[in-house]
Formats: sequence, C-alpha cells, structure tokens
Amino acid sequence: MSTQQATLEQSPTRRRLLLRLKKYSFVIALLPLALPFLLLSAGEATGWINLFAWGVPVVVFGIIPLLDFMLGQDALNPDEQADVPHMNSEAFYRFLTLGWVVAFAAILVWGMQVLASGVFSPVGMIGWTVSIGIVGGLGINVAHELIHKDARLETWAGGLLLSLVSYAGFKVEHLRGHHVHVSTPEDASSSRYNQSLYQFLPQAYGRNFLNAWRLEAKRLERKGHASFSWRNELIWWYGITLLALVGFTVAFGWLGAAFFIGQSFIAFTLLEIVNYLEHYGLHRRKLENGRYERTTPAHSWNSNYFLTNVFLFHLQRHSDHHAYAKRRYQVLRHHEIAPQLPAGYAAMVVLALFPPLWMRIMNPRVEAYYEGEEHQLA
Repeated sequence: MSTQQATLEQSPTRRRLLLRLKKYSFVIALLPLALPFLLLSAGEATGWINLFAWGVPVVVFGIIPLLDFMLGQDALNPDEQADVPHMNSEAFYRFLTLGWVVAFAAILVWGMQVLASGVFSPVGMIGWTVSIGIVGGLGINVAHELIHKDARLETWAGGLLLSLVSYAGFKVEHLRGHHVHVSTPEDASSSRYNQSLYQFLPQAYGRNFLNAWRLEAKRLERKGHASFSWRNELIWWYGITLLALVGFTVAFGWLGAAFFIGQSFIAFTLLEIVNYLEHYGLHRRKLENGRYERTTPAHSWNSNYFLTNVFLFHLQRHSDHHAYAKRRYQVLRHHEIAPQLPAGYAAMVVLALFPPLWMRIMNPRVEAYYEGEEHQLA
C-alpha cells in the first residue's frame, strides 16, 4: 500500500472530499462529444477548417498525454463500506454513460451533414471521418461499461452504440469469450510477448467477429433453438448496423456509406489497439490439472494517470475490472499488485503504433514481471 493511500484511508473526511471532486471530474469524459463542434468552430473562425478537421486525434493523442504527465497520478480508492454502496446508487454516474450514447448517435448524423455540406477538401474529409471515428472508439469504452451491467436499459444502450460503429459482436465475444479466456492463448484480445500491433490486429478483427457468432450459436443450441433465428441477438444488433448504413447511403449517397464504414473502422480499430496494450505479454499460468489460474488483478496492465482515467471512465483500472467484472466504473480500485504502464492509455496507443519503440519500453517490464519463471514468456 502506498503512503498516499494509507494517508487517505486514515482520513475519511479528506477521502470523501476527494471522491466528491473526482465524481464531477468524470464530466471530462463528455469532452470527446464536444470536440468536433469546438474544432469545427475553430476551423471556421481561422479559415483552417481542413487542418482542424484532424483536431480530435491531435487532442486525444497529443494534448491529453501531455496533460496526463502534468496532472500526475491518482491512487485514491473508495472505502468498501463507507463509500461504495451510495456511489453505486447515484444516478449521476449512469446519466453520464447513458447520455453519451444518445449524444453520439446525434453527433454521427450531424458529422455526416457537415461532411456532405462541402466545407472540406478531400484531405479534410478524411480527417473529419477519422475524428468522428475516434469519438466512436471512445464511445466503445462507454458501451463496454454498459454491457457489463444487469439493467436492460444499460445493456441495450451499449449494444446500440456498438451497432453504430459496426462492432456489435463485441457485446457477445467480450463477455463470454474475452472475460473467460483473458491472458490465455485462447483469447484473441490478449496480445502475446513480442507480438507487434500489426500482427495482432488482423487476428483480433477476424477471430473476435467469428467467435461472437460461435458463442451465440452455442448459447442458442443449449436452449434448443436454431442459431439463425430471431432469438440470435447478433442478428438484431447487426440489423441495426445495416439499417444505419442503408440510411446514410440513401440520404447521402456513396459519401454517406463511405463515412459510416470509415468511422466504424477507425472506432473498432482503436478498441483493438487498447485491447492490445491492456494485456500485452501477460499470461495466466497453467495449473497441474490443465486449467488456467483464476483471473486476478495481476493479469492486466494498469495506469493511474488521473486525466486519462476520468476521460475513459476508469478503464485504466482494468485489473479490478477483470477481477470483478460487474463493478461500476466509479468504484473501480487501484491494486498495488497490478503491473503498471509507464503512461496513460492515450500515450500508450501512440507508442503501440511503433513496434520497435513499444517493445523497447514494454518488453523489459514483461520480463521483470516473469523474473524467475522466464519460460512463461514462450
């Protein structure tokens, strides 16, 4: 336990004050929804509209990492008895995630209208599509939070958002595949030691899509139903994707189809890059009985940088999420035993794009994690 944590736990009043401040800090997670509007306004005001069309990746992967290092880390955990029950019941936290879904659907339509208005050059059009796609990728993180919950409104909202970025299979594969097989060779979303991002992505796209259908078919088979029927939830979710694609195409022609497909590709690629860095090189050890050890906080990379944590609804406390999958984002905890990334997710995504640099920084950390049992690296 760190000195900071010990001090906070010995001062309930101070802890409650900091938790209250952190509660409203999660409003920062709404920033991606505002960025396209702000950047478009800045582009129109300066006359550099095609430059500002590329503004979202600059803010998310350039400015956010710098602010991360300036603002520092946060290891504050809520008290399980004094804080967690009422934090779980506060509607404020659910309002942010559910509101995100509605706002993103509106931004998707508005973003297409802006694109069709002819204000961008071809380069600006690409930048605008990438920018909206990154917002959608951050939205998948919101969907990830929602699909883990029991309330039907939340799970349906998560499925809807995933449908709007053409990655509805994540709803099935993540819950029934990734969380079962995480950090084992059976999981396409757990990257291996010395595996580059560009080796990882193709298998992640393909295996995760196909495995979602396999898992749903098995679920229906156990219930005595045909896999290709109205009971197959993937048919419904991908049906929404198809309706959205048709709607964009009818309303805006080939440009509408290209925009919808393009933003979807950027969004789910960002998701898979995050999957790559969350479990890189970490493995659950195989026991003598042939099974893998239980998932613990030691099987995910964590990061405690404050800004990216509130920006991503505590996604960086990924170890606690995998150990206790239904915990709501506001009560996810920092664990000292979890391996720590050298920076926040925003910076690590950029680092992953350059495999030699990634491996130079991350491989020594993986090797230190397996010191004394180097055979695990194979």
